[in-house]
Amino acid sequence: MSKRIHTTDVGSIAFTDLSDLGAGKENWLVNDTNLLCALDTHSIAIANRYLVFIINWAEPDDTVLRAKIRPELSPIEAEYITALEWLVFEEIRVVAIGTSKGYLLVYDLKGDLVHRQLIHPGRILKLRVRGTKRDLTQDTSSEEVCVVMPGVIARFDGSDIQRMLHQRFYETSSQFWDHKPKRRDIGDLGNSFERLPYQLWNVSKYGPCADAAITGIMPPPLMELQSSQRYYCAVTIGEDAVISAFRLSEDRSRSLVGAILSKVVPATFSTIASFSKMIWRSEQPATKPEPKPQPFARATPLTCLKDHPRRGERFTLSPSGTLAAITDSLGRILLLDTQALVVVRLWKGYRDASCVFMEMLANKNSSTSSSVYYEPARSDYCLCLAIHAPRKGIIEIWQMRTGSRLSTIQCAKGSKMLQPTYRFGSSMSSSPYVPLEVFLLNGDSGQLSVLNRSLN
Repeated sequence: MSKRIHTTDVGSIAFTDLSDLGAGKENWLVNDTNLLCALDTHSIAIANRYLVFIINWAEPDDTVLRAKIRPELSPIEAEYITALEWLVFEEIRVVAIGTSKGYLLVYDLKGDLVHRQLIHPGRILKLRVRGTKRDLTQDTSSEEVCVVMPGVIARFDGSDIQRMLHQRFYETSSQFWDHKPKRRDIGDLGNSFERLPYQLWNVSKYGPCADAAITGIMPPPLMELQSSQRYYCAVTIGEDAVISAFRLSEDRSRSLVGAILSKVVPATFSTIASFSKMIWRSEQPATKPEPKPQPFARATPLTCLKDHPRRGERFTLSPSGTLAAITDSLGRILLLDTQALVVVRLWKGYRDASCVFMEMLANKNSSTSSSVYYEPARSDYCLCLAIHAPRKGIIEIWQMRTGSRLSTIQCAKGSKMLQPTYRFGSSMSSSPYVPLEVFLLNGDSGQLSVLNRSLN
């Protein structure tokens, strides 16, 4: 009986010199906590604290190293990279970087800075890109980029980012014949780019969070007048509260003190500055003011689960946002129904585990599925959860929500599970249907493989 094969090799990054990232040492990909990875259809971005490599893994005979980016970070404030993600549109692909000082940086594949914006003072923990077009149960569509910080969540609309990128790339192409580009100081970078609109919420009522996500749109609270504004549900995990949930409002209702400060302080500062100019009549150019943090919108607590000394560590959201897998410090994995805010499943004995949702081809009884020319539809797939247990050296695939374990896959110790980022503008009507896939990157060998979707 032939041995069952669970993975298929699709590419490699072994042809690239990654010694600046620590490659060459055993388990270098997983031992360095500052090492970040983001996967795209044909490229992978790997970053440490100060450097980003963009590698073409699909065609090793081509230019494997697409770009080597050294982000323009502040040396005075000891700024470094803390988050990494792709932003993929139909004709544009860029890399988004979050920093320890709360800045969002966007670079193109040539390594040029496209956008820079301060989100909020603090460390950016995670950049989440997702949309709800792929879920048939959702009546409304939404594409967004979510920025997670300790106790803070920010949301960018995907259409605003796409519009900005189209404008920036148009300006770049129109200046193609400009042989003398203007050099910019790092202090002026924050003011030289268009400020993208976004929403900001404070979710630190139960302590700073280790991870969070906006799970989707939710109905307004009872006994409240209907309005055109949307309400979002956010789920956070952390040390003080394993799980907490909030209703996020678009209304920026601030406290009386905050309203007074936001109006009085700028007016006072402007008056003092004007008065000083009248006295000293300085002819030196005035320095541009630092960007002010955006005021918080209203975040209403919904529920909280505290179970000391348990603390939430990693958070994974399903494509529809209706399920979330949460790993904690006690080696347990909780499956959360984000709509009912109830834990519906629990796994034990998974220390240092990581989870990724995927889709498996489970429709074995279909007579047409055996045809060579048959292209599986969405109904042929089932939603599963891939659990990587590094201490056991295995990946387990469990069917959602309450299904059995479908398969167990052996993997090397220096491996990491990755999933391609969400592509803006993707639609369920596209044919053939592209299921959620999970890739396995072996840092020691440089080999990238995909988990087989068939359960046969």
